[in-house]
Amino acid sequence: MVLKPLQKLAAMILGRSLRKWWAALPDNRRQLMREWVRMRRWHLAVGAGVAMVIAALLLLTHLDESPVTGRTRLLVFSRENYMELAALTSDAYMEEFAELLLPVTDPRHKVVERVVQHLAQRNKDIPQVSDVTWSVHVVQSPNVNAFVLPNGKVFMFTGMLDAVADVHQLTIVLGHEMAHAVLGHSAEQASLSHVVDLLSLILLTAIWALCPRDSLALLGQWAQDKLTQLMFSRPYSRKLEAEADKVGLQLAAKACADVRAGPVFWQQMEIKDQLTGEPAFPEWLSTHPSHRNRFTLLDSLIPEALELRESCICPALPDSDPRVVFSKSVQVLLETARDQGRGGPEGTSKPHLPYSPASLPSAMPAALLAQTASFPSSNVNQESKGPVPVVASETTVATAVPAPAEGDAPRCGVQIIS
Repeated sequence: MVLKPLQKLAAMILGRSLRKWWAALPDNRRQLMREWVRMRRWHLAVGAGVAMVIAALLLLTHLDESPVTGRTRLLVFSRENYMELAALTSDAYMEEFAELLLPVTDPRHKVVERVVQHLAQRNKDIPQVSDVTWSVHVVQSPNVNAFVLPNGKVFMFTGMLDAVADVHQLTIVLGHEMAHAVLGHSAEQASLSHVVDLLSLILLTAIWALCPRDSLALLGQWAQDKLTQLMFSRPYSRKLEAEADKVGLQLAAKACADVRAGPVFWQQMEIKDQLTGEPAFPEWLSTHPSHRNRFTLLDSLIPEALELRESCICPALPDSDPRVVFSKSVQVLLETARDQGRGGPEGTSKPHLPYSPASLPSAMPAALLAQTASFPSSNVNQESKGPVPVVASETTVATAVPAPAEGDAPRCGVQIIS
């Protein structure tokens, strides 16, 4: 955090100094310098090639395999060092949200706590899940947001709890955030940023050396920063978000959630933004995929996720598909809104999105808490033959499920969703 700004400042000073030095040279000295470079151009080219090979070897020695997916990625930070940084970050967040944290007795905290522990218990076959102590912190804030730090600190905003319709959607959202921590995305993104910043120092030095005025150099630096974000940082961030969606759906499937609720959540978010007039930015300007693309991706993964869920000896899902129910509900609401519109301004009203915060009962946290009532206790693991956990359907509270027959212990494990 301290070194990067100093590196940029040093590159700016170096480039500006080279420009001033070149401008101060007499014409004959400039001609001699050009001749010297022309005569030694092959030596300079070989030197640049050797430097590139050394840089490539350094990068190759820091390649790592991503857990669960097996994807090859670049990691320049060790897990130990990054966990130390995560501890500092979590302390900073705890201090920032100190007056906004809900007590552990609050029903909303209990909901999130039970779902997180249930996800951790059902995915304990993944070392990156079982080796972490997961702790929950619910922040009183209207922000529709949640995040999980690499050390297992879960931060959930009450705005997100208001945005989910049931415990299935909450499980999928938390599965997505836990997937970020399991896959080490924060360390991976910081590694890419670190390498890109180091390489961009060369370009930054060239900008300040070649631009004739400081104002143009500042403009060039601004353009470089924006191009770096658009070409590297934001596309890579969207890629990691899509991977977390895939792996998070796996985690939720193994926790016996109705994975069909995942696409519905992003449909809700898309329509909610349209109803509230939220500006829609192009995806290439965002660090996250669009709601529509996230819905499309999750919808395409539902068949594989259902197979994984079935392999975990989960209770059968209801015949009614939440995606079909949502689609029909939206169609009915649109028809109702059109009919009301024909009745004149007096009869016009903004339709409520099905499962939207406006349509949810005020006792939603208590309802979610009831839906999690049949989650297994912490001493029930995937190898045990105790009661199989169940998640409630969309409109009913979960009921107890009989213990599986002898030899029917859950046999689900890590699977790679392509």
